[in-house]
Amino acid sequence: MIKVDIAKELRENSYPGRGIIIGKSADGKNAVTAYFIMGRSENSRNRVFVTDGEGIRTQAFNPDKLTDPSLIIYSPVRVLGNKTIVTNGDQTDTIYDLMNNQQTFEQALRTREFEPDAPNYTPRISGIIKVDPAKTFNYALSILKSANGNPDSCSRFTFSYTNPIAGEGHFIHTYMSDGNPLPSFEGEPKLISIPDSIQEFSEIIWENLNNDNKVSLFVRYINLETGKYESKIINKNC
Repeated sequence: MIKVDIAKELRENSYPGRGIIIGKSADGKNAVTAYFIMGRSENSRNRVFVTDGEGIRTQAFNPDKLTDPSLIIYSPVRVLGNKTIVTNGDQTDTIYDLMNNQQTFEQALRTREFEPDAPNYTPRISGIIKVDPAKTFNYALSILKSANGNPDSCSRFTFSYTNPIAGEGHFIHTYMSDGNPLPSFEGEPKLISIPDSIQEFSEIIWENLNNDNKVSLFVRYINLETGKYESKIINKNC
């Protein structure tokens, strides 16, 4: 697979929608994840990320302007033991609850479909990182999407990565580009480079997201030796 330049990838796409990145830092010391949200409507743009325990949740920046919380207020990141769950919707809770009851990531997502927001039928994208006691980790990314815009059928894809290579990660997002309706992501998650520095990586992502449409960014580096993590949140509304 050809490695893409994440800065160029974001800079040349005005609306990738929501995006998840998971991989390993270049020095091999950290499991890395990033999640960003974008918005075109006033309701979708009226959000911020806030810390919630070991994870985060979305929150209305101006509660008086919140018109429909159903698909925009949720917990994008939750931690279950040695597992970090990252998604673009309330399927975070589904994965957390069912994995806590001994089901797998894939089994949990079989109970869900794409979002009911016709005519876009926004894909549900999800990721999970598992750090084991041997100081290694693996991860998976999933997308649930309509069959070429037909809501009668749900297409399900899971991509699993074991023994990730230092300095590499994978990027999946909801939309191929802006449009009406919005075209769903296609193909495998994109291979990208991941630097050692959480500050550098956060800046690369945030500075190259479309300035009109970007809303919030979350980045976390998990030390594979200690399990301790460093997180960064950037909100356009602040």
